[in-house]
Amino acid sequence: MFHAQTTSLSSKLVRIGVALLVVALTSIGLTLWVTWQLEGGAASVNEAGRMRMQTWRMASEIQAGIAEDQRMARIAEFDQNLSLLEQGDPSRPLFVPWDPVVRSRFAAVQALWRAQRVGWVSGAAAQPDAILPSTHALVEAIDALVSAIEQQLAKLTAVLNLFQFVMMVLAIFAAVVMLYTGYLYVINPLSQLQKGLRRVEEGDFQARIEVDSKDEFGLVAQGFNGMAARLQDMVDGLEAQVHTKTQHIEAQRARIETLYDFSAFLAGVNSIEEMSRGFSQRLRTVMGADAVTVRWSDEANQRYLMLASDCFPQDLLAEERSLLAGTCACGSLLQEARTRVIPIQSAQAAPMRHCVKAGYESLVSVPIRLQSRLIGEIDLFYRKTVELSKDEAVLLDTLASHLASALEGLRASALEREAAVSEERALLARELHDSIAQSLAFLKIQVQLLRSAADKAQGPQMRVALDELDVGLKESIGDVRELLVHFRTRTNTDDIEAALQETLQKFRHQTGLLTELVVNGTGLPLPSDVQIQVLHVVQEALSNVRKHAHATSVALVVEKGQFWSFTVQDNGAGFAPDAALGSQHVGLHIMHERAQAIGASVRVSSQPGQGACVELRLPEHPVTTSAALAL
Repeated sequence: MFHAQTTSLSSKLVRIGVALLVVALTSIGLTLWVTWQLEGGAASVNEAGRMRMQTWRMASEIQAGIAEDQRMARIAEFDQNLSLLEQGDPSRPLFVPWDPVVRSRFAAVQALWRAQRVGWVSGAAAQPDAILPSTHALVEAIDALVSAIEQQLAKLTAVLNLFQFVMMVLAIFAAVVMLYTGYLYVINPLSQLQKGLRRVEEGDFQARIEVDSKDEFGLVAQGFNGMAARLQDMVDGLEAQVHTKTQHIEAQRARIETLYDFSAFLAGVNSIEEMSRGFSQRLRTVMGADAVTVRWSDEANQRYLMLASDCFPQDLLAEERSLLAGTCACGSLLQEARTRVIPIQSAQAAPMRHCVKAGYESLVSVPIRLQSRLIGEIDLFYRKTVELSKDEAVLLDTLASHLASALEGLRASALEREAAVSEERALLARELHDSIAQSLAFLKIQVQLLRSAADKAQGPQMRVALDELDVGLKESIGDVRELLVHFRTRTNTDDIEAALQETLQKFRHQTGLLTELVVNGTGLPLPSDVQIQVLHVVQEALSNVRKHAHATSVALVVEKGQFWSFTVQDNGAGFAPDAALGSQHVGLHIMHERAQAIGASVRVSSQPGQGACVELRLPEHPVTTSAALAL
């Protein structure tokens, strides 16, 4: 905050200005006074000159015999002029520059006029021999007064000239003083401040201005120095922050790169052993550990199995391949345990004796959790004392979480494949049971009838049984071929039309029936897994046509759009839809099951003698179950 001081710049400038102003006002006042005196003195000289003329005029008029009233008017006028000189007239201005000489000369004029006035009034002075001497005497007295006044005016004029010269000298002096003062107190400090600002603009925050006064510029210089010091501190702080932030960003980049590398590795491995081994190798390199082990826990967290290790001593590897929980610092995690550093201090402590024997000094234990369940741990061994930073602990927890997710993904994939194989086998068994098994049961019955007819030597019955056996074997062979076609069906294209065309071509080659494919509309391509289910339903419908329809032609109509539909139309014998649910038409059950797997529906319409129509209608967004995906 600014405080007024006697040494402030404003005080200095005010003092100098006041001094110069006083001198200037004094000079101006004296000049005006002298000028006033000169003007008044000049007017008095003029007035005295009039009195001299008046004297000669009165003498002339009196000699000429002027009337008495005119003579008295001239005398009164002279009296008035003499009184004006004595008293002065400020309005003109008019006043006599009195001094002792001028005062004595004026007194002489007054005395002489008073002495002569009586004669002028009475007219006695009108005699020629008397008026001229008196007039000459009065005029000489007036001349002496004028000369005295002029001498006094000459002195005043000299004083005025002196004042003007002094005023010129004072003006020059004031200009020099103002220039010097401006340079000393304004220009030089501003120049120093400008130089300091230029250095700051160039990035030199160590620039300082020398403070040699306590005026306003001194305060500005102090403020500038303080500002430069604060800027220097801020720059140093910013550089430190930038350096720290750069290190932090670099550490984050390294962590992200590490996470990406681990994620890419975990995503491309298909076995638990390879995944665990590669993970331990990479983790040891990233963390700079001397050895790494990955242990997997059983469901009860009572025993830990070593999945993989890297640079772990072979003798310890054999001893700790299967480790009971609590027998060592490794494998003793609780459910709420976190990543921690365990110092290995004494060879006498049982949980640590193996690690001490191997020369390890620190153990970093990282729990492996899947959601909230503890499923294993990662152990990092160091032959030195280590401390984990917060970022390193977070990185280890994240990597452990990635490993848990990848291992669980492998396990889930294995379970999914196992479930898919089981479902595939169940479906194959159901297909065999619904088709070939029934045909074989029928053939078994015919064989029994044939044996019975042979025992009884019934020739016609034997031929009938043999014919039935021949027909049944042909149907079984056809069912087997059809199953092979069904389970080899795959599609890898976005357009199902080519797969449908191939299916009809195989059907035509197998049965000799006329086939036609009609595709209408446009729509988004179906997913590959949905296409497989659609092909199986279409193949099942064509299989029913082959087995039961006795048709000569089949048409497959595909309607593309928001809702896809596939219609198999034949010109066969047809059937009653209610009777189609019997054991002879088990294919309808299979079609309904496949349609349900993708959220679709199957509608069958037929009349005896008018053929049959099977329509598969898909939802707007068809999906597949895990079982359907396996097919």
